[in-house]
Order: sequence, then structure tokens, then C-alpha cells
Amino acid sequence: MNRLTLMSIITAALACPSAALAENIHVATPNTSLVLDATAGQPLKFLYYGNHLAAADLANIGTIGDAVFNAYPVYGLWPEKEAAMSAVHADGNMTLDMAVTGVSSSTEADGAQVTTVTMTDKVYPFNVDVNYRTYPDSDVIETWTVTSHDEKKPVTLTRFMSGYLPIRRSDVHVSQLYGSWANEGKVEEAPLPHNLKVIKNKDGVRNSHTAHAEVMMSLDGKGREDEGRVIGAALCYGGNYKLMFDTDDSNHHHFFAGINEENSEYHLKKGERFATPPLALTYSEEGLGGASRNFHKWGRNHRLANGNKLRKVLLNSWEGVYFDINEAGMTQMMSDIADMGGELFVMDDGWFGVKYPRKNDSSSLGDWSVDTTKLPNGIKGLCHTADSLGIRFGIWIEPEMSNSISELYEKHPEYILKAVNRDPVMGRGGTQLVLDMANPAVQDLVFNVVDTLMTKYPEIDYIKWDANAPVMNHGSQYQKPENQSHLYIGYHDGLEKTLQRIRAKYPDLTIQACASGGGRANWGILPYFDEFWVSDNTDALQRIYMQWGTSYFFPAVAMASHISASPNHQTNRIVPLKFRTDVAMSGRLGMEIQPKDMSAEDKEQTRKAIADYKAVRPVVQQGDLYRLLSPYDGKGAASLMYVSPEKDDAVFYWWKTEQFVNQQLPRVTMKGLDPDRLYTVTELNRVDNTPLPFEGKTFSGRYLMSNGLELPLSHNVDWHKRNDYASRVLRLQAK
Repeated sequence: MNRLTLMSIITAALACPSAALAENIHVATPNTSLVLDATAGQPLKFLYYGNHLAAADLANIGTIGDAVFNAYPVYGLWPEKEAAMSAVHADGNMTLDMAVTGVSSSTEADGAQVTTVTMTDKVYPFNVDVNYRTYPDSDVIETWTVTSHDEKKPVTLTRFMSGYLPIRRSDVHVSQLYGSWANEGKVEEAPLPHNLKVIKNKDGVRNSHTAHAEVMMSLDGKGREDEGRVIGAALCYGGNYKLMFDTDDSNHHHFFAGINEENSEYHLKKGERFATPPLALTYSEEGLGGASRNFHKWGRNHRLANGNKLRKVLLNSWEGVYFDINEAGMTQMMSDIADMGGELFVMDDGWFGVKYPRKNDSSSLGDWSVDTTKLPNGIKGLCHTADSLGIRFGIWIEPEMSNSISELYEKHPEYILKAVNRDPVMGRGGTQLVLDMANPAVQDLVFNVVDTLMTKYPEIDYIKWDANAPVMNHGSQYQKPENQSHLYIGYHDGLEKTLQRIRAKYPDLTIQACASGGGRANWGILPYFDEFWVSDNTDALQRIYMQWGTSYFFPAVAMASHISASPNHQTNRIVPLKFRTDVAMSGRLGMEIQPKDMSAEDKEQTRKAIADYKAVRPVVQQGDLYRLLSPYDGKGAASLMYVSPEKDDAVFYWWKTEQFVNQQLPRVTMKGLDPDRLYTVTELNRVDNTPLPFEGKTFSGRYLMSNGLELPLSHNVDWHKRNDYASRVLRLQAK
């Protein structure tokens, strides 16, 4: 690391004489600024976060009369305030008193700039590095800390947030995601209350079913899509987290985000370095939509595995056959998806187990050997079949788990998470157990699951990686008795090490993060995964709501969205194929269905829809998202669109979400187009007997963004095909 003196990184000096010795650091992105006062011998101070500052603003930022807060507040002196860090020294002292002792900067291999401010306790040899990372092409700032010490005995860390941000009180509204299994990613918005608001997770393995570690803070009242100042925050962590808003008697809200410290105190040894996960911050004056687009671009370019590569159209076997895997059935499904234009087939659960064949969810996890009674020619035979059909092959695994009915558990009961003197608590199927990822032997085991598959069957193109259980009892057979509180942190450190090994060897392998559906939709896990399964609920109507919320922070290229059967397997709702397809086409398109149960007409309709999707796939998966009409607004419809970065191609989606006679629905105006370019309109996935009146017609971007296009409330189809659903997908191509 290139060490710099404080003076060499000064970008502005406070103008007031009383602050003449202050040294300001300007952490900048193309459109945002974060300004800190890093005066030596003083705590690091927060001065500003928001729109990009000009030189004159930087020179005078300390004179605006705003309150100045510590940029990383610690506990002990004046302990009535919330703190980002607290610790207990070996002598029992529970206080910290930190002061800046150095500043450094470095450039990473991908061009990212990292600024590090080192603070040291004024009495104890205890150090905290506060880090800030920026990218030349991104309006996101990542912040995290690294803590170390040179005390003779371990220091106990009792709180260790990744970052802190003071937010001036006004009419701040917070948008967050909540839900449950099969109902993930729901949007809730509310003004910040007095006192404390906490969003947290304690699942241990998965962290985004019931809540998310991401929030949007609208600074000018209720959030709007394209207007108003918004700060977005996303904690990049796959484990237990805590987000806190402390509204005290000052003029500020105090936002903290980091690992959930509950039952997780960490005993830091001399010379050990404890790194917190990054907290990603963005600022936009283009409302919620602008903040979302900032996260999407940053995510595709810098966090998501292979984020700038297009994803294949696939068929997953799960809802088609569940555990009833057999060679003839897999061959039939591969043939069907190939015939409809798909590019990939994924064999889901049920293909493994020799001593204990996997017939349901009560056995075999951990025994990743092919059940040749189901697959006489093994995986190699299926790979050859896929190749002969011109498609790729993928497979399901759940490598972090075992069952009590398995050869793995019989041989290595010490691998599971279990409290001493307690029987193991079991989950799914009454037998599921969680392996202790902190154990290096388990890390090797999990790595070898993937490595063995890929070594034996290099034709595998895709892995669906599942995780269907939380931590069900607090106990590690690997951790020492005095370090049982390291269980949660150790699990995710071990998982990350394992995933790093896998990605180092197989960088181009597509891996989906599935965790009982959407349990792992977070930016901490996604550097090692190409996409995530939004939800086990594939009902198209409910998916509109879940995918809408998920899009606040995650791009379409990462959101697996599949066409499923009707009646739907989760809700029993009967939804026409057209509507199901139009919803699935707004993410990474796939199928979760048994094709042999589809009619020839439905197969042909799907074939055309897949071809349409392939034509617009670059825009959907890599374009800029504009949310137009929210399903949460109760207007009877929902609409969004994707626009290419060059603004020469766009895809518009519209779905009717309520069905009433003689509805009056708003006409949806479009966004993101070039007002001075002309766009030709083409309907995709059309089922009507006659085209829309504007089919093939050309309109200016200005007209489309000011007026939109009138969409009929039903489809012009034969009488026996009519139903109460309506949806449209329009492509807009610039001339």
C-alpha cells in the first residue's frame, strides 16, 4: 500500500480560522462526494455526503453551520449515544477513545480507489482502519473497517458495524424489503420514527426471506421514482445483519449497518485482523429509480459474478417432476426445452444417493454420488444428450447441508452444527442438518463437491446451489468452548473462503444462489454467484410484487424468473400462459414446468416468446431500469421498462394486476428514452388476432415520455380463449 502523508491528500481546507488545522478528505465518484475531516490526533469526522461538490463548496464545507459527528463513533466516553464499535480490553476497560494516526490510498487491480484512515486508541494499542472504495464508473461508495490490536491478551469486540451515516432530519422516509418464504421482497415505506428503528436477521445461513440488508432513504418525504434526494444503503453480507436508525434529540437521524452482534461477540487475538463487510452507499437526485440504477450498474460491473454476461434461457426440472428423477424423464425435458429454443436444462433435486437414495427431502444430503438406478448412464450420459440437442446441462446441489440419514453423517457427525450436551435440532424432512462451514475440513468437503462434479463432468454449465435450513441450534463442534460466540461469523467466513476457491478454479461456471427461494438475495453472496432464485413462489401475479421490490437493489440479470404451470403449484391460481410469460420475460427468463403437459399451441407460443426474449435479452439484462407504475399504488396495473445505455432500444412491460369490468386504468408514460429520437413500436409475445393499432408505427421519445400509448384492457382473442388477465410487452427500436 502506498502510504501518504495527510497533507498530500488534502482536497480542501476549512475556511474558518478555528478549524485551520483540519485536514479534509474528499472521497468522490463521478456524481457524488463524501467529505471527511481527518485531522491528526482527533477522531475522524463526517462533514458531508451527497451531490458532487465543486472546489468552492469543498473549501467552505466546514462553515455551513451543520453539526459535526464522528465518522465512526465508538463506545465508552459519553456512552449514552449509539456507537458503531464497542470493545472490552483485556483489563476489563470498556471504553475506546480513537484518534486519526494516518491516511493512505491505493489503487486496486480493477481500477478501484481505496482510501484508508487509521485511528488508534489514545491509550491502548488498538487500531481501526476505516476504508472507503470508489470506482471510476460508479456512483457507489463502499465503506468497511479492519480492526487489530497489539494488546497482550485478546480484546472482545461486542459491536462492529461496517459504517455509520448521520442524516439531517427533515421528512425522511425509509423503503425496505420484507416478507417470508414464498413471499419475499415486499416493499414497505414509512417515515422514520423517533427513537430506534431496527432491521435485522438472525437466520444464520440465509438472510433475505423476512427482511433485507438494504434500504432506501428518501430525504424529501415519501419516495418518488424519478424525483427527490435519495440515499441507498446495502450491506454486502450473507450472514446475520443489523441496520439501525437512531433518532435522538439532535437534528439528525443516525444510521448504522453491519454484522448483527447479538450472541456473536468476537475475541480478537493479538495481531489478528477483523474485517467487516462493505456497506455500499449511493446518492441520487433522480429519486428511487436513480438510486436503483446506481446499484444495478455497480453490481453488474463490480459485485455480481459475470455481471456483464448474458444469461441463458433454461428449464429447471423441479416443479415438473420434483424428486421423480429418471433418465427417460430428463431426456424428454431436455428435448422439449431444446425444441422450444431454450439453451440450458437444469436437473434439480433427487439425482443422488447410493446407500440412501434421495427419494424425498428426508435423506442423502452430503452423499453426492449418482443414483444409477435412476440414471443408468449417469450424469455423463445426460451431458451427452444435452450436447446432442444443442443445449447445455446444469445440476442442483445443497453442499452446506447433510441429513441424519446419510453416509456423510454416519462417518462425520462432528461436521454438523450442534451444541455440546444437546441433541441436534433437525429441519426440513425431520432430518436436515447444517454443516459447520468454519471447520476447514468442511470447507474442503464443500469445495470438493463442486470440484468433483466439474472434474468428472466438465460439460456442466450451471449449478443451482441451495440452502434449505437456518442455524437451528447455537453450537459449533469445531470452535473452542470460549469461542462459541464465533459461530455465525465463522460460518460465513468459511463459506466465503470456500466460494473464493471455487470461483478461482471455475470463474465461468454459472452458479445460482437458491436458499429456500430468495433467502440469499444479498450483495455479500453475489460476488460468487451469477444470479439468485427470487422466490420458490412462481405465481406470476405475486411475482410482480416480489420482483418489483427486489429490483430496488438488484438488476434483472441476477433475478431468475420462470414460467410455471397453471394452476400454480404454490397459490393454485389459474393464470394464462401469456401473462405468466410476460412476467417471466422481465427478469432472467426460464421455465419451471413439465413441457409434456403443455399443449402444442402453448409450446408454439412459448417458442415464439423465447425467440422474442433472446432478441431483447441484452436490453433487459444489461439495460437501465425505469419503474413506471407500481403495483403497490393500487392503480390496477403495474409497468416498468428497460432502456439500453445508448437509448436506441427499449422494452416496455405492462401487466393488469386487478380484474374488474369497465376499469379505468391510467395511461402509463414512458421514461429513459431520447426525446429527439424516433422509436418504432413492436409488440412481443403477441396473442391477439389483430395487432395493436400502433404496431409498427413510429413515435418520438418525447411523445412516448409525455403521453405513453393507450393499452386495451383485454386481449382480442377467440371467445374460448378469453380470460380476465391482460399484459403487454412492447419493443421500442430507434430509427
